[in-house]
Amino acid sequence: MSDDSVVDIADAIIVIGPSPSKKMLGALLSTILLSSIVLGFAMNTNPDVDNGASGEEAEQDQWRAFSVVAPIDTGINVYHEHFRNNETLPAWLGQQLGVTITCNLTFEGSYQEMVDADRESCWDLIGSDDVVYFAGTRIFGQSPDWTEGDGTPILDDPDDGHGSAVTGAVVNANPNVIIFFVEGFSTEAVLAAANQPLVDVITTSFGAPGSLPVPGIELGTKEAVVSQMKLHAGAADNSPSPAVQDATAGPPWSIGIAGYAEEGDDQKEIMSGSYPDISADWTQVLPNHQDIDGYHETSGTSFATPRTAGIISFVLEELRDQFSDDGSGASPSNRSGNLVNGTDAEGNPVQIKNSDVREAINLSAWYPDLDWDPTSGTMPISPIAPCTQTGWGLMNLSNIEPIIKHLNGSQEMPSRASDIVLCMQINQQAREAYWGAYPSIQNLMVTPRTTAGDEGATTRD
Repeated sequence: MSDDSVVDIADAIIVIGPSPSKKMLGALLSTILLSSIVLGFAMNTNPDVDNGASGEEAEQDQWRAFSVVAPIDTGINVYHEHFRNNETLPAWLGQQLGVTITCNLTFEGSYQEMVDADRESCWDLIGSDDVVYFAGTRIFGQSPDWTEGDGTPILDDPDDGHGSAVTGAVVNANPNVIIFFVEGFSTEAVLAAANQPLVDVITTSFGAPGSLPVPGIELGTKEAVVSQMKLHAGAADNSPSPAVQDATAGPPWSIGIAGYAEEGDDQKEIMSGSYPDISADWTQVLPNHQDIDGYHETSGTSFATPRTAGIISFVLEELRDQFSDDGSGASPSNRSGNLVNGTDAEGNPVQIKNSDVREAINLSAWYPDLDWDPTSGTMPISPIAPCTQTGWGLMNLSNIEPIIKHLNGSQEMPSRASDIVLCMQINQQAREAYWGAYPSIQNLMVTPRTTAGDEGATTRD
């Protein structure tokens, strides 16, 4: 690895040590007025599928601050009420995301009846190069790994459901999020999200069983974070295996996420990766993949990870609202690599990069009190080197407010204890050493995965 690459990676990952001086002053609470019209993004000779500007027009005097998260997974149930959206999205959003097809979905009947009704007018027209907007939802989608005979592109597989649940976890944390869903498990799938300028956070919940030290998607996530200045949330394994060598959670540019039992005893799940960056909620109630209003309880780092991505998205959206930032992503050419690129009340520039967000996450993480239920299926978090179990600590919705206040300069968080900082410095150095020297396979590849659970959820095991 060249010296320049080391510098680039260092800029894209965590700043360890005392928190920096205030980055900005004040907060502007109003958004810039935007002019945007037309619900449709694309036009086609078929009345139900558009490849240009068409559809029901609705004038809007303004639109809100927004954030875009890209889950990469099995597929998504775009018919589920969890993903419906009553907003009229501005035409420029679809244009900037490169929409080639708009599907006007059927929302009457059973799940299968709706899919069948839209087969000819939507699903049969989608190819691997298409970016699709599903009107009436918050979902944009792409399926770069899809080929003829692979089933229906973008739509979740009948015998799976993992992607629908993963995306549901994002929406649970940020109900206003815009989703750019990518179906697939390859480096190419990751790059489809990495190369979308408006995407803020990429979340992946798949990888080699047992965190085996084999190549995975690290080339794609490195491009997304180091070159495109986004954030990547990667699931650690559903085993106690260390996360350092895991191709999804281990690279130093990725935020590696393990699981803990939120609202139970707040202890680490026994079957969850060790020595990650942070730990998040292991068990959640998430949407089903073959009905329109059903939910199920499911567990795993697969769902702790997108929940964290949703929290980050919420934070970015709020900061953009405060600082009159009407964009998203961190495009090096259009936004100078800034996830927040606005101004304060006095007109001073406010610029927040991915490294700033990672530092704030790490400062906000916390370790629970020593109160453990031995029947809970969890393990107590040791008061000695707790970072080896849960990294910087736990993260849930309670972290949102301190992260926002830290990043907007209104209330900086204190530095972490020196023993925690030292422990995580060792973690970071190990990851940089491992992934700096690791001979990643240069061609695109699909990472192994398994399926299990009532909803056929792909588990990170």
